[in-house]
Amino acid sequence: MLSRLSRPKAAALCALPVVALLATAVFAPLPFSVAQPGMTANVLGENQGAPVITIGGAPTRRTTGQLRMTTIVATGPDARVSLGDVIDGWFRTDRAVMPRDAVYPSGNSVKEIEQHNTEQMKQSQDAATRAALGYLHLSDKNVKVTLKLSDVGGPSAGLLFTLGIIDRLRGDGSGGDLTGGRTIAGTGTIDGTGTVGAVGGVALKTQAARRDGASVFLVPKAECSDASAELPTGLRLVPVTTLNGAVDALVALEKGKGSVPSC
Repeated sequence: MLSRLSRPKAAALCALPVVALLATAVFAPLPFSVAQPGMTANVLGENQGAPVITIGGAPTRRTTGQLRMTTIVATGPDARVSLGDVIDGWFRTDRAVMPRDAVYPSGNSVKEIEQHNTEQMKQSQDAATRAALGYLHLSDKNVKVTLKLSDVGGPSAGLLFTLGIIDRLRGDGSGGDLTGGRTIAGTGTIDGTGTVGAVGGVALKTQAARRDGASVFLVPKAECSDASAELPTGLRLVPVTTLNGAVDALVALEKGKGSVPSC
Protein backbone atom coordinates (compact mmCIF):
# COMPACT_ATOMS: atom_id res chain seq x y z
CA MET A 1 0.00 0.00 0.00
CA LEU A 2 1.35 3.39 -1.02
CA SER A 3 1.89 6.11 1.56
CA ARG A 4 0.26 9.49 1.09
CA LEU A 5 3.61 11.11 0.22
CA SER A 6 4.48 8.52 -2.41
CA ARG A 7 1.19 8.67 -4.36
CA PRO A 8 1.98 11.71 -6.55
CA LYS A 9 5.28 10.14 -7.54
CA ALA A 10 3.60 6.82 -8.26
CA ALA A 11 0.91 8.57 -10.29
CA ALA A 12 3.54 10.42 -12.29
CA LEU A 13 5.40 7.16 -12.95
CA CYS A 14 2.18 5.49 -14.09
CA ALA A 15 1.41 8.38 -16.42
CA LEU A 16 4.71 8.06 -18.27
CA PRO A 17 3.73 4.93 -20.26
CA VAL A 18 0.41 6.55 -21.16
CA VAL A 19 2.17 9.67 -22.45
CA ALA A 20 4.60 7.49 -24.39
CA LEU A 21 1.74 5.55 -25.97
CA LEU A 22 -0.06 8.76 -26.95
CA ALA A 23 3.12 10.18 -28.42
CA THR A 24 3.66 6.97 -30.37
CA ALA A 25 0.08 7.06 -31.67
CA VAL A 26 0.41 10.68 -32.75
CA PHE A 27 3.68 10.24 -34.63
CA ALA A 28 3.49 6.61 -35.80
CA PRO A 29 2.94 6.16 -39.55
CA LEU A 30 -0.61 5.16 -40.49
CA PRO A 31 -1.96 3.50 -43.69
CA PHE A 32 -3.50 6.69 -45.03
CA SER A 33 -2.77 9.35 -47.64
CA VAL A 34 -3.62 13.01 -47.26
CA ALA A 35 -4.96 14.57 -50.46
CA GLN A 36 -5.53 18.18 -51.50
CA PRO A 37 -6.68 20.06 -54.63
CA GLY A 38 -4.18 19.66 -57.46
CA MET A 39 -3.51 21.33 -60.78
CA THR A 40 -6.04 21.77 -63.54
CA ALA A 41 -5.31 21.90 -67.26
CA ASN A 42 -7.28 23.29 -70.19
CA VAL A 43 -7.48 20.42 -72.68
CA LEU A 44 -8.31 22.94 -75.44
CA GLY A 45 -5.02 24.73 -74.83
CA GLU A 46 -1.42 23.89 -74.06
CA ASN A 47 0.27 22.09 -71.20
CA GLN A 48 3.95 22.76 -70.57
CA GLY A 49 4.29 24.42 -73.97
CA ALA A 50 2.65 21.70 -76.08
CA PRO A 51 -0.95 21.36 -77.31
CA VAL A 52 -2.94 18.89 -75.23
CA ILE A 53 -4.99 17.83 -78.28
CA THR A 54 -3.48 17.53 -81.76
CA ILE A 55 -5.70 16.39 -84.63
CA GLY A 56 -4.75 15.41 -88.17
CA GLY A 57 -6.77 14.18 -91.12
CA ALA A 58 -9.78 16.41 -90.47
CA PRO A 59 -10.45 20.15 -90.32
CA THR A 60 -10.41 21.61 -86.83
CA ARG A 61 -11.97 24.76 -85.45
CA ARG A 62 -10.73 27.56 -83.23
CA THR A 63 -12.32 27.46 -79.82
CA THR A 64 -13.02 29.94 -77.05
CA GLY A 65 -13.60 29.14 -73.42
CA GLN A 66 -11.86 26.35 -71.57
CA LEU A 67 -12.40 22.70 -70.71
CA ARG A 68 -10.31 22.07 -67.61
CA MET A 69 -9.52 18.59 -66.36
CA THR A 70 -8.93 18.46 -62.61
CA THR A 71 -6.61 16.55 -60.30
CA ILE A 72 -5.82 15.92 -56.67
CA VAL A 73 -2.38 15.66 -55.09
CA ALA A 74 -1.81 13.01 -52.42
CA THR A 75 1.07 12.16 -50.13
CA GLY A 76 3.24 9.46 -51.66
CA PRO A 77 2.84 5.73 -51.04
CA ASP A 78 5.94 5.69 -48.83
CA ALA A 79 5.20 8.97 -47.00
CA ARG A 80 4.70 8.94 -43.22
CA VAL A 81 1.17 10.01 -42.29
CA SER A 82 0.68 10.36 -38.53
CA LEU A 83 -2.41 10.57 -36.34
CA GLY A 84 -1.78 14.30 -36.12
CA ASP A 85 -1.93 14.55 -39.92
CA VAL A 86 -5.17 12.55 -39.95
CA ILE A 87 -6.79 14.73 -37.28
CA ASP A 88 -5.67 17.91 -39.07
CA GLY A 89 -7.04 16.64 -42.39
CA TRP A 90 -10.33 15.61 -40.80
CA PHE A 91 -11.16 19.17 -39.78
CA ARG A 92 -10.03 20.93 -42.99
CA THR A 93 -12.17 21.34 -46.08
CA ASP A 94 -9.11 21.63 -48.35
CA ARG A 95 -7.71 18.26 -47.23
CA ALA A 96 -9.04 14.72 -47.33
CA VAL A 97 -7.74 11.66 -45.53
CA MET A 98 -8.06 8.57 -47.69
CA PRO A 99 -7.00 4.93 -47.20
CA ARG A 100 -3.66 4.55 -48.92
CA ASP A 101 -4.91 1.50 -50.82
CA ALA A 102 -7.71 3.63 -52.29
CA VAL A 103 -5.11 6.00 -53.76
CA TYR A 104 -2.28 3.60 -54.61
CA PRO A 105 -2.44 -0.10 -55.57
CA SER A 106 -1.53 -2.11 -52.48
CA GLY A 107 1.88 -3.70 -52.32
CA ASN A 108 3.37 -1.94 -55.36
CA SER A 109 6.63 -0.03 -55.44
CA VAL A 110 6.69 3.68 -56.34
CA LYS A 111 8.01 2.79 -59.80
CA GLU A 112 5.26 0.22 -60.35
CA ILE A 113 2.59 2.68 -59.21
CA GLU A 114 3.88 5.35 -61.60
CA GLN A 115 3.86 2.81 -64.44
CA HIS A 116 0.31 1.74 -63.51
CA ASN A 117 -0.93 5.35 -63.52
CA THR A 118 0.77 6.01 -66.86
CA GLU A 119 -0.89 2.95 -68.37
CA GLN A 120 -4.28 4.06 -67.03
CA MET A 121 -3.79 7.50 -68.58
CA LYS A 122 -2.91 5.94 -71.95
CA GLN A 123 -5.96 3.66 -71.82
CA SER A 124 -8.11 6.67 -70.89
CA GLN A 125 -6.79 8.67 -73.85
CA ASP A 126 -7.44 5.79 -76.25
CA ALA A 127 -11.00 5.38 -74.90
CA ALA A 128 -11.59 9.14 -75.15
CA THR A 129 -10.52 9.12 -78.79
CA ARG A 130 -12.77 6.16 -79.62
CA ALA A 131 -15.73 7.72 -77.80
CA ALA A 132 -15.30 11.12 -79.46
CA LEU A 133 -14.85 9.76 -83.00
CA GLY A 134 -17.75 7.36 -82.47
CA TYR A 135 -19.95 10.24 -81.35
CA LEU A 136 -18.98 12.21 -84.46
CA HIS A 137 -19.27 9.16 -86.77
CA LEU A 138 -15.66 9.53 -87.86
CA SER A 139 -13.14 6.76 -88.50
CA ASP A 140 -9.83 6.50 -86.69
CA LYS A 141 -8.38 5.35 -90.02
CA ASN A 142 -8.84 8.86 -91.37
CA VAL A 143 -8.58 11.03 -88.28
CA LYS A 144 -5.46 10.96 -86.13
CA VAL A 145 -5.80 12.25 -82.56
CA THR A 146 -2.82 12.72 -80.25
CA LEU A 147 -3.33 13.59 -76.58
CA LYS A 148 -0.48 14.83 -74.42
CA LEU A 149 -0.66 15.83 -70.77
CA SER A 150 2.56 15.82 -68.78
CA ASP A 151 2.96 14.73 -65.16
CA VAL A 152 -0.62 13.44 -64.80
CA GLY A 153 -1.64 9.82 -64.39
CA GLY A 154 -4.82 7.83 -63.99
CA PRO A 155 -8.07 7.65 -65.97
CA SER A 156 -10.10 10.55 -64.55
CA ALA A 157 -9.48 13.02 -67.43
CA GLY A 158 -11.25 10.77 -69.93
CA LEU A 159 -14.50 12.74 -70.11
CA LEU A 160 -12.76 16.09 -70.57
CA PHE A 161 -10.43 14.69 -73.25
CA THR A 162 -13.47 13.42 -75.14
CA LEU A 163 -15.31 16.73 -74.96
CA GLY A 164 -12.17 18.56 -76.04
CA ILE A 165 -11.82 16.42 -79.16
CA ILE A 166 -15.49 16.99 -80.03
CA ASP A 167 -15.18 20.74 -79.49
CA ARG A 168 -12.12 20.96 -81.73
CA LEU A 169 -13.81 18.95 -84.51
CA ARG A 170 -17.43 20.02 -84.33
CA GLY A 171 -18.26 22.28 -81.39
CA ASP A 172 -21.94 22.39 -80.57
CA GLY A 173 -22.97 21.35 -84.08
CA SER A 174 -24.04 24.79 -85.22
CA GLY A 175 -20.74 26.65 -85.24
CA GLY A 176 -20.60 27.51 -81.54
CA ASP A 177 -18.33 26.25 -78.78
CA LEU A 178 -19.39 23.55 -76.35
CA THR A 179 -18.19 25.83 -73.59
CA GLY A 180 -20.22 28.85 -74.67
CA GLY A 181 -17.07 30.85 -73.89
CA ARG A 182 -17.17 29.71 -70.25
CA THR A 183 -14.53 27.94 -68.22
CA ILE A 184 -15.95 24.45 -67.76
CA ALA A 185 -14.22 21.95 -65.51
CA GLY A 186 -14.97 18.38 -64.61
CA THR A 187 -13.85 14.85 -64.02
CA GLY A 188 -14.90 11.35 -64.92
CA THR A 189 -13.62 8.23 -66.64
CA ILE A 190 -14.99 7.24 -70.02
CA ASP A 191 -15.07 4.06 -72.04
CA GLY A 192 -15.20 3.61 -75.79
CA THR A 193 -19.01 3.55 -75.78
CA GLY A 194 -19.26 6.92 -74.01
CA THR A 195 -20.21 5.74 -70.53
CA VAL A 196 -18.95 8.07 -67.79
CA GLY A 197 -17.60 6.52 -64.59
CA ALA A 198 -16.86 7.71 -61.05
CA VAL A 199 -13.35 8.71 -60.01
CA GLY A 200 -13.11 9.81 -56.35
CA GLY A 201 -11.75 12.99 -54.78
CA VAL A 202 -14.47 15.14 -56.39
CA ALA A 203 -14.88 17.50 -53.41
CA LEU A 204 -11.23 18.48 -53.73
CA LYS A 205 -11.45 18.72 -57.52
CA THR A 206 -14.33 21.20 -57.31
CA GLN A 207 -12.10 23.43 -55.18
CA ALA A 208 -9.30 23.23 -57.76
CA ALA A 209 -11.81 24.02 -60.52
CA ARG A 210 -13.22 27.11 -58.81
CA ARG A 211 -9.72 28.29 -57.88
CA ASP A 212 -8.82 28.24 -61.58
CA GLY A 213 -11.89 30.13 -62.74
CA ALA A 214 -14.48 27.47 -63.57
CA SER A 215 -18.17 28.29 -63.19
CA VAL A 216 -19.51 24.84 -64.20
CA PHE A 217 -18.31 21.43 -63.06
CA LEU A 218 -19.23 18.16 -64.80
CA VAL A 219 -19.39 15.38 -62.23
CA PRO A 220 -20.25 11.67 -62.53
CA LYS A 221 -23.83 11.42 -61.29
CA ALA A 222 -22.94 8.76 -58.71
CA GLU A 223 -20.69 11.31 -56.97
CA CYS A 224 -23.18 14.17 -56.74
CA SER A 225 -23.44 14.00 -52.96
CA ASP A 226 -19.66 14.00 -52.49
CA ALA A 227 -19.26 16.97 -54.85
CA SER A 228 -22.06 18.88 -53.12
CA ALA A 229 -20.60 18.43 -49.64
CA GLU A 230 -18.02 21.24 -49.87
CA LEU A 231 -19.12 22.94 -53.08
CA PRO A 232 -17.38 26.30 -53.60
CA THR A 233 -19.59 29.34 -54.05
CA GLY A 234 -20.15 30.20 -57.70
CA LEU A 235 -19.63 26.69 -59.06
CA ARG A 236 -22.58 24.89 -60.70
CA LEU A 237 -22.64 21.09 -60.65
CA VAL A 238 -23.89 19.24 -63.73
CA PRO A 239 -24.21 15.47 -63.21
CA VAL A 240 -23.52 13.20 -66.19
CA THR A 241 -23.65 9.47 -66.89
CA THR A 242 -22.93 9.42 -70.64
CA LEU A 243 -21.06 11.42 -73.25
CA ASN A 244 -24.33 12.21 -75.03
CA GLY A 245 -25.74 13.61 -71.80
CA ALA A 246 -22.65 15.71 -71.17
CA VAL A 247 -22.73 17.23 -74.67
CA ASP A 248 -26.48 17.86 -74.44
CA ALA A 249 -26.04 19.62 -71.08
CA LEU A 250 -23.25 21.84 -72.40
CA VAL A 251 -25.24 22.74 -75.53
CA ALA A 252 -28.27 23.58 -73.37
CA LEU A 253 -26.10 25.83 -71.20
CA GLU A 254 -24.56 27.49 -74.24
CA LYS A 255 -27.87 28.07 -76.03
CA GLY A 256 -29.83 28.90 -72.91
CA LYS A 257 -32.46 26.39 -74.02
CA GLY A 258 -33.38 22.92 -72.88
CA SER A 259 -32.98 21.11 -69.60
CA VAL A 260 -29.70 21.11 -67.70
CA PRO A 261 -29.51 18.43 -65.00
CA SER A 262 -28.42 19.32 -61.49
CA CYS A 263 -27.33 17.42 -58.40
